Amino acid sequence: MKKLIETIKNIFKIEELRNRIVYTVLLLLIYRLGSFVVLPGIDPMQLANLKAQTTGGLMGLLNMFSGGAFGNASIFALGVMPYISASIVIQLLGIMLPYFQRMQREGESGQRKINQWTRYLTILILALQGPAYLTNLHAQLPESAFLLSGFSFNIFATIVLIGGTMFIMWLGERITDRGLGNGISLIIMVGIVARLPFAFTAEVGARMSQTAGGLLMLVVELIVLFFIFIASIALVQGVRKVPVQYAKRIVGNKQYGGVRQYIPLKINAAGVMPIIFAQALMLFPMIFASFDATRGFAAVMSNMQGFWYNFVFFILVVAFTYFYTAVTVNPTNMADDMKKNGGFIPGVKPGKKTAEYLDAVMSRITLPGSIFLGLVAIMPVFARMMGVDMQFAQFYGGTSLLILVGVILDTLQQIESHLLMRHYDGLMKTGRLKGRSNR
Repeated sequence: MKKLIETIKNIFKIEELRNRIVYTVLLLLIYRLGSFVVLPGIDPMQLANLKAQTTGGLMGLLNMFSGGAFGNASIFALGVMPYISASIVIQLLGIMLPYFQRMQREGESGQRKINQWTRYLTILILALQGPAYLTNLHAQLPESAFLLSGFSFNIFATIVLIGGTMFIMWLGERITDRGLGNGISLIIMVGIVARLPFAFTAEVGARMSQTAGGLLMLVVELIVLFFIFIASIALVQGVRKVPVQYAKRIVGNKQYGGVRQYIPLKINAAGVMPIIFAQALMLFPMIFASFDATRGFAAVMSNMQGFWYNFVFFILVVAFTYFYTAVTVNPTNMADDMKKNGGFIPGVKPGKKTAEYLDAVMSRITLPGSIFLGLVAIMPVFARMMGVDMQFAQFYGGTSLLILVGVILDTLQQIESHLLMRHYDGLMKTGRLKGRSNR
């Protein structure tokens, strides 16, 4: 505790770090305040039905990622999910289309072009999602809740929703440039954390209302949540080190032997992206479920608490983990870079054999990582089977938990870097806090 207090004091001794933290907190506060600003033309006193709709299921998931703005009919109701969807599409286009591949190789100028394309695609997605959100509002709220109505209101409200999401993106970019951490990730994390007190309060109330064993079950739930959190940290930080030997060098008349180094291959190189991909695909059965009067495939697959939904979700997460790892980690490029720098893996020939060896290693270490990621993705349904409240169960796994772990580790890593550069002790005894950005 004494070391922690001393570290906090050191953080505020560094003027640049202190200014970055204050700047980040102020912009996040603006985001939180904006999530309570209701769309012009809607009576905020008549949002009870909409808030009830967002207590669970898909709507509850979207409401959690928007920090409650979805259920508040806020100007920030669509959140940053359209931007994330656009980013995923642009990444996939970078694999398939040579034009985007060239931009990825152009360095900073290419990155600016990619960001511009991402913004354009985000606006296109918002132009589709905005009217869909307004249609849902008309279905959930009485006509008296709309102070304005008609086609002109829908156009006006859609423009406001688009502007709200673009403003959130601007806040995220400002945090990334002048604040601390990745702005978009921090905004998502703040939205998730903002729902935690309400979810925890609901769970405490539900357990306290039980006549016997309620308090004991609450303690057990918190212990299980703590161990899941620790396991998620291990999943994010876990690496497998592949030894690399560099060739001998002759300097003057002295001959130096090879230098042994390691290539850190992450157990979960894909991060949270496989869960996001899988959830995007699982939305399609939910869209067609309302047209499936026979309670067939679409209706069964839209049941988030059912066996088949979670089984398919688990398989998709495992498959997308391998896919995204193959996209982000290229063994052939790694082998070529090692060969150019005079490096080799002991016992393995440089070139093609090295690439095959690295690919085999990545396949083996990705398997347990993908299985564990799939289990984390469906963990909320097991929490529901234990009687955990639906809102609180979302924090037992899935995208929300991994985003919390990843963003917290990345932010702490940046703070530690500032401390170590100025000869202060880091946040850990070893001074080597590992985040998702470490490769």
